[in-house]
Amino acid sequence: MRAQSSATTAPPIAVATSEPERPGCGTLQAALGVAAFSLTFPATAWGLEGFGPWSLVAVRSVLAAVIAGGCLLALRVPLPARRHWAGLAVVGAGVVLGFPLLTTLALETSTTAHAAVVVGLLPLTTALFSALRVGTRPSRTFWIAALAGAAAVLAFTVQQSGGALTTADLYLFAALLVCAAGYTEGGRLARIMPGWQVIGWALVLCLPLTVPVAALALAHEPVHLTGHSVTGLLWVTAGSQFVGLVVWYRGMAAIGIPKASQLQLAQPLLTLVWSVLLLGEHLTVAAPLTAAAVLVCIAVTQRSRG
Repeated sequence: MRAQSSATTAPPIAVATSEPERPGCGTLQAALGVAAFSLTFPATAWGLEGFGPWSLVAVRSVLAAVIAGGCLLALRVPLPARRHWAGLAVVGAGVVLGFPLLTTLALETSTTAHAAVVVGLLPLTTALFSALRVGTRPSRTFWIAALAGAAAVLAFTVQQSGGALTTADLYLFAALLVCAAGYTEGGRLARIMPGWQVIGWALVLCLPLTVPVAALALAHEPVHLTGHSVTGLLWVTAGSQFVGLVVWYRGMAAIGIPKASQLQLAQPLLTLVWSVLLLGEHLTVAAPLTAAAVLVCIAVTQRSRG
């Protein structure tokens, strides 16, 4: 799940908290963010019906950057300090480019249900990157739960792939790593500036790359505009990569990260539901069971981190 773009899938781990507490409204906004991210993979599958993977990702990023840039201009947001641009580049590489591209390539041959289970491990991966980045020392319980969640996902992928990892699985595991790095750096920056500005500037920073890639991809990959493909593109552009992140960050600012993260636990299971309702996919028993096991592991790591 993207978040994401996806966001497009699990958002950064920290956020500015300058807004006043509004628990009811904050819970609703955080829940809307989770719902938006849970639709990322089904929307990507729809988008692939009419666009090639490179076209879909590049056009999505360009359009999201136009929306973000318009908001930044309209609100006269000043440029970030030069010392923050390296961090924004990491966010762009992981969240704007790496995760959407790798998951889109995976979804060419993988079902959204399978991808949702694997990417359900993202909160644990992000927590591990965060521990390395900020130098914290999680408890033994945290590490046991994290390793158990990773083992559950690895067993699921091997079982589903007939005893060996597929190319799609490799794409998904790589997506976990690059996205976790982007989320961790985004979480650090979100302590300094509002979270929506972090993703907004990251999108704008990627424009010199995404614009020419979009032009080249559209020239070489066939495009077939259908209701599904256009709807999928619009959703991953506005819903997953921008609006979903805006309401998610505002929700976290109002109710706090621990409460918001508990809502996020529902995201993989929601994606499984959308894969059945929107795509007509058939779920194996292993998919919801593995997703539930990963959610339990995530819950344990959240509690062990306080």
